[in-house]
Amino acid sequence: MVPPQKPALNYRRKRPNADNTPYFEKRLRLDPPSHATASPVLNWAPPPSRLPHQAVAALSTPALSCLDRFGPSRHISTPPQGQTVPKSFNSLQVYAGDHLSRQMVELFEACQQQSIDLERKEVFRARLQEDIQSIFSVARLYLTGSSMNGLGCRSSDADLCLVITGNKPDPLSVLSRLRKLFRTLSYVEGTCLIRAKVPILKFKEKGSDLEFDLNINNTVGIRNTFLLRSYAHADPRVRPMILVVKKWACHHQINDASKGTLSSYTLVLMVLHYLQTVRDPVLPSLQRDHPDCFSPCMEIDMVPEGSTHVPPYISRNQSSLGELLLGFLRYYASEFSWDKQVISVREATAFPKTYAQEWRKKFICVEEPFERNNVARAVHEKLKFDAIKAQFFQSSRKLQARRDLNSILPLRAIINKEALRR
Repeated sequence: MVPPQKPALNYRRKRPNADNTPYFEKRLRLDPPSHATASPVLNWAPPPSRLPHQAVAALSTPALSCLDRFGPSRHISTPPQGQTVPKSFNSLQVYAGDHLSRQMVELFEACQQQSIDLERKEVFRARLQEDIQSIFSVARLYLTGSSMNGLGCRSSDADLCLVITGNKPDPLSVLSRLRKLFRTLSYVEGTCLIRAKVPILKFKEKGSDLEFDLNINNTVGIRNTFLLRSYAHADPRVRPMILVVKKWACHHQINDASKGTLSSYTLVLMVLHYLQTVRDPVLPSLQRDHPDCFSPCMEIDMVPEGSTHVPPYISRNQSSLGELLLGFLRYYASEFSWDKQVISVREATAFPKTYAQEWRKKFICVEEPFERNNVARAVHEKLKFDAIKAQFFQSSRKLQARRDLNSILPLRAIINKEALRR
């Protein structure tokens, strides 16, 4: 079902009063938020014009407010500014009135990335960028993926994107030079170059379990990081839904693109699509309603800033978390036409599959919101596709019958595993 278009809101207006200011534009109150589990809200400040090469991925969280004096040697741009955790996140319990919903909240609160986790990643990023700039002076290092978009767990690895402007660099050549550099750094260990279609450099923070994947000039990753971040904070139910779905898919071994199943990014888009297309949508299409904020032509330095101009979205949908999870599983088990439809979060709909190269003979079609290619192309074996469909069907049937999260994943075991990272 295609939801009716929501009229675009004009954010180019005079400054609203404090009561109507979007949560990501408000300054941090002197007292910390009362809801301890709310995720940090990230901020970006444009680099000074006299230092165009400086980092633009600075964070702003209560935990990071004490880190705004790195000094010039850290190549940090304008010091982070505090922001308020959205009030709606304090009302998550409103959507947890039943047993299944409370279990989802419990899993979310135990597993979600904490401020201290994000702080560690940002400190590491800033230090690493300084050393990288010793050989690539105009390079900028961005923290991307689930660490930055608010959809990560405590156990999530950190994704980094190194942006080098000018003549198009050869990624393998750059990563090879970085590998040599990293082997001389006292705080980096376990460096490994993966020569894939999109080559990456894998490494760890020395003496910890923090792992990083670094790519070169994958700027679409920066764009979709801030798009997903906007969706993650558009409604308090989005982040718990996505975290539970990821844990469910991982437990049932259908969450690994390297093995021909669904990537985490694909799963996120599938959840967002469902939330956009339920009766009384939980989410709008942010790209459709606010094209200026998410233009694919926007300068990469301005991408984090653009997302801050999105006005709040108020949904009429009052479904509990449990009802939404049941609906999500049922939708993909029996309602969505895998062989005929393409999921488009960009348009908040499922459009008919065509004979275009991206969709022809593909088992699952999920449109990348910016490049518009198929992010589910890893599912190329019928056996794997059938296993994915079967898991949706079986889990939908079990959860519908029992209304207990333990019927589809080992709740306590997952929580205990995450607790070990504290």
